[in-house]
Formats: sequence, C-alpha cells, structure tokens
Amino acid sequence: MAVNKETVTWVKHWSSKTFSFKTTRNYPNKFNNGEFAMIGMEHEGKKLMRAYSIASANHEDYLEFLSIKIDDGPLTSKLQHIKVGDEVLINPRSTGTLVIDYLEPGRNLYMIATGTGLAPFLGIIKDPATYERFDKVILTHTVQYEDELAYHEPLKYFNEEWKELTNGNFIYFNTLTQQEWPRKGRITKWIKDGSLYSATTGQDLDVENDRFMICGSQGLNKDLIDHFESLNMSEGNTSIPGKFVVEKAFVQR
Repeated sequence: MAVNKETVTWVKHWSSKTFSFKTTRNYPNKFNNGEFAMIGMEHEGKKLMRAYSIASANHEDYLEFLSIKIDDGPLTSKLQHIKVGDEVLINPRSTGTLVIDYLEPGRNLYMIATGTGLAPFLGIIKDPATYERFDKVILTHTVQYEDELAYHEPLKYFNEEWKELTNGNFIYFNTLTQQEWPRKGRITKWIKDGSLYSATTGQDLDVENDRFMICGSQGLNKDLIDHFESLNMSEGNTSIPGKFVVEKAFVQR
C-alpha cells in the first residue's frame, strides 16, 4: 500500500470519546466529498492503517479527520495522543458511497449521522454542488451526551459563516439519547414517526424527492435500510444512483 507522510497541524479534543485533527496536504490527491481514506501510524516497524472519512472538503488545502478514542484500539490507542508536528500516514486513494453523485436528483438532502459518522458530511456541506442539486440540506447528528456533539458551534452558525454558499438553505439538527435535550431520542424514532421532517423543513416525507445519506453504527444502518426499503426507496451505490446511500466500511480502529 502506497502511503504518504503528512504533518499534524491542529488537534481538537471534543470529549473523552472523540477528537479531530488536521494535517498538511502535500500530495495532489483527488477525492469526492464524503469519501474515506486509509490513514495510520508506524508502530514497531509496522504500518497500522484504518479507514477514516475525510472531514475536510476537497477544495481545502488541508486534510481533516474525526476519530473516536479506544484505549485498546490497535490504532486509536496511539492516534488519540498525537500532537501538532507529529506525522501520520495517509493513502492518497479514497473511496466510499457517501457521494451525492450516487443519489438520484431530489429536493431535500438528509444526512443522517451518529457519533463520528458526522465526518463525511462535513465536506459535503461545504461543496457548492450540494446546494446546486438540493433545495434544502439537512444534517442530523445523534450522540449520547451534549459534550459529544463535535463541531456543534461551527455547525450551529454554519449559515452565517458560509452564507454565500448555503443561502440559508442548510439545517443543523442534533439529538441526544442519554441526556435531557430539546431534541431527545434516537434519530430512527424521529425518522419513523415523521417528526424529523416537520421539525426541519415543515414538510412530510416525500419518497419521490427526498434523498438520504447514512453514516452510523451497523445497527443504525440496518434499521434505516429496512425502513427505507419498506417505503420502496432504492439504495444507491457507485454504479447505480438511488434514493439513499449508506456507508458500510466499518472496521475496528
């Protein structure tokens, strides 16, 4: 596996469970917003590599990643201690199914994220093509506790900071499952009972025109695949566009 060495330029610990970091982008890699790449570190003469969604947009001059912390994880047990100036390994080849080209044309785009599944959508919401293709761009993020809401402040004010890009058409919607919050409960509940749609766009689900991108746990993925297929909505992939797409490249980090 061909890899490049990049230098860490920024680290942010969101909570005891998650952190983000940025690196230099010294190679002319091309990727679609929403894809993932293999990143890692050298340890005892070996390369430890795992799949991580790219959280930066493809037009930015740095690479950004969002990671969980697992004390006994082969990679994250070491990666969570990185600091500015350290080197990480990145495979310049990227792939994945969370690409807007793999969706049929539609009206509203719903991006459903739990935990670090937020990462691929952070690049998609900075992509001008996203707002050219969809009237409303809705990003949902579900975690257990408030301190796990990575990027909460930037997302809360995203329309203000990126107003020329979004024209006010970006909607950020978060829910908590284990703490009192204005929007409490699993995102699957909000989707299945229709309250997500009324709370964000004020409209009912339109299976012909609403599109979904999903990145979360295997349980969430299966639950929503079953739900959308029960509504006769087709799953898209790299070959055939559909009404929803799901990232399934989950590995132990």
